[in-house]
Amino acid sequence: MLVSEKSLPGRQGRVLFALLAWERDRAVSAEEAAEILWNGAPPDAWHVALRSLLSKLRGALASVPAEVRIEHALGSYQLRLPADAWVDVEAASAAVHEAEAALRQRDLASATGAALVANAVARRRFLQGDEGEWVRQKREELQEIRLRALAVRGRAALINDDPTGALTDAEIIVGADPYREDAYVLLMSAHAAAGNSARAISVYEQLRARLAGDLGVGPSPATEAVFLDIVRGTR
Repeated sequence: MLVSEKSLPGRQGRVLFALLAWERDRAVSAEEAAEILWNGAPPDAWHVALRSLLSKLRGALASVPAEVRIEHALGSYQLRLPADAWVDVEAASAAVHEAEAALRQRDLASATGAALVANAVARRRFLQGDEGEWVRQKREELQEIRLRALAVRGRAALINDDPTGALTDAEIIVGADPYREDAYVLLMSAHAAAGNSARAISVYEQLRARLAGDLGVGPSPATEAVFLDIVRGTR
């Protein structure tokens, strides 16, 4: 039997369950949980409020197998799940590592497949409707997984002579992280592969201007090398 989101004890119960699930490999102290649940400003009676939340959360989990439980010891809490439990954020992290490893081995089919899984999970809005520092940090972690997955998919597309696919993924990455230099390299390479060297050079100039204007640095030697190959017509 599944536990529906509606059965969780409100917004804080949903955040608490997400926290315990995300950190299930370790015990979360009551103090850490309170800092996250009340975004750095827990009320005076937070101990009572936290125990009430945990009691309600345990009640919501009562309908699932006994292997799913919240353990309490030494002022900390840990979610215990069956060995075969599937946690989506863990699956996304594992998939992007698998995708990157497969790409290094030039196994393009496996790389693309794993990247699709990582992207599909990581693109979802984590705890939609909730805010707070911990939620923000976790969204950033998922965003990083997604951008890595798109980079793998884009590079695999480029190797597979699909510059259009590479362009699409590279543009998404640059739009999400305008300082991600390897995404500009992918974008430049995709334009060059599509026969549009002028656009590739324009992308390089955009990167150079952004880095110089905002960070006071220039493109890396690796990026410069790609740019020079495009100018010479050797890429």
